[in-house]
Formats: sequence, structure tokens, C-alpha cells
Amino acid sequence: MAAINIETKGDVVVIYFTDGKILDSQRIEQVGRELQDAVPLATHKKMVLNFRGVSFMSSAMITKLVMLNKSCKTQGVAMKFCDLSTNVMEVFKITKLNKLFDIHKTEDKAIESFDKKGWFG
Repeated sequence: MAAINIETKGDVVVIYFTDGKILDSQRIEQVGRELQDAVPLATHKKMVLNFRGVSFMSSAMITKLVMLNKSCKTQGVAMKFCDLSTNVMEVFKITKLNKLFDIHKTEDKAIESFDKKGWFG
């Protein structure tokens, strides 16, 4: 079973996770591979990871997200996160990763943010 589902909305690739808890090491490896494979699909260089339904993830999964962020930067893909649960957002705040990742409340807001230019939109 796939660890992620990929949809294209306009010129943005949106990725959904299929698991509510991403804890198992084999599953994390699979998620990591599938996320890395999805980067080249973002032909317009815009990608959103939608965490709706994900309530927990291990530190190993967070490492995969940091590695994905690096791959996206290398390939010129802008990556944004949305729909983070309170638990996941708390972990990002504790680890200061909320400063690294571009996080939005909803998928629509994340997609809209690609079109904003400068400080005032």
C-alpha cells in the first residue's frame, strides 16, 4: 500500500499521507522514498504536504522531512506544509522546525501563498 497519495491542483503538487501515525521504521523508509520520488513531479516547482489525519510521527520521520526540504531546495521546488495536528505542530515548535518549514493552516491557504509576492502580497 502506498504511504502517500499525490494529486495535482492547478500547478501545485499536493501530497497526502495515508497513515495517521507514522512510527514504524519500515513505513518511514517507504514514506521517505515516496516523498523523494514526488519531488520531480512538481514540474511547476510548487509542492504542498497536507498532514490532515496525521496525529503522530517519530523523530525519524521528521528527519525524512528535513531531508526532503533539502532536496526541494536543491531542485528549486517550493515546499509548504498544511493541516498539521496540534501534536505535530507542537513537535515542530519544540524543535524550532516551524521556522524552517513554511506552514499554513489549510491547504487552500498554502496553495494561495505561492502567488503572494513581497511582504504585502
